[in-house]
Amino acid sequence: MITLAAPHSLEQEVKKSRFIAVARRADSPAEALEVLESIRRDEATHNCWAYRIGDEYRFNDDGEPGGTAGRPILAAIEGQGVDHVMVVVIRYFGGIKLGAGGLVRAYGGAAAECLRTAPREEIVPKATLEVTIPFDAIGSVYPAIEMHGAAKLSEDFTESGAVITVEIPASEADAFTASIMDATRGRAVVTGKEG
Repeated sequence: MITLAAPHSLEQEVKKSRFIAVARRADSPAEALEVLESIRRDEATHNCWAYRIGDEYRFNDDGEPGGTAGRPILAAIEGQGVDHVMVVVIRYFGGIKLGAGGLVRAYGGAAAECLRTAPREEIVPKATLEVTIPFDAIGSVYPAIEMHGAAKLSEDFTESGAVITVEIPASEADAFTASIMDATRGRAVVTGKEG
């Protein structure tokens, strides 16, 4: 999945109206609305927006004719193939009406160009695993953690051994578990952990 590596903005003028597109990463609908509040300009004529976060999306025309602003912004997000993103297009009216088609092109075009020129990054899905091991097998686990690029989040000791919590690319989880089981001769317990 591709998202924004950093916030990005772009300004265009269409028939004397200023359109300022601002795109930021958002990982939840609540975060997207917080982004909206931080970007919106109360003195602007319109603050139209859309977000897509996985299967969740929303858009708003903020007083422009229905379907002429928010939906074209959402179409730009989908057309650029980005996810976990909020785009706000701020309009300062310049005195010349654009008509429905002109508004669709202006809002969608500003959003698409902003996203097209924004720095991007791939989101790698992660898995959090908990490894429970007896004391005499602890040393054999560290090489497997390193080999699979796991990040050690915590290490707690119990009466019978240790519990190590790691974060690992989800695609490596099965191979990591097999390595741990081989290294400890089947004496480790590897479980997925929420959060």
